Amino acid sequence: MSVEEQLVETAKQGKLLTHKCTNCGYLHLSTAYYCLKCGSKGFEDVILEGTGTIATYTIITVAPAGFEKYTPYAFVVLQLDNTHLRISGFMAGITTPADLPIGTKAKITGFDDRGIVVEKQ
Repeated sequence: MSVEEQLVETAKQGKLLTHKCTNCGYLHLSTAYYCLKCGSKGFEDVILEGTGTIATYTIITVAPAGFEKYTPYAFVVLQLDNTHLRISGFMAGITTPADLPIGTKAKITGFDDRGIVVEKQ
């Protein structure tokens, strides 16, 4: 199974596949090919709970082709709990900033044709 397929499968379970440098322990998203901290190419898989807080987002009301049926929605950046990592995802039903204050607790709940799906906790 490819790294991309593993990422999708773990996201479907509400988790996130990451890579931990075997040399210095720095944590990376699973798409890294060398350690950003020490340059090593050695990694071990670490699966994190897909929970965190909303760091920022954009509300989409005029969607790109293929996403019209989902509007309005937010394209969010989720700051993962207890890490420096952030991951982007899709959150349905967000129409105004009042619907999603920065710092809102959220979690990965799946993966589909939109990409990683995030919902409020």
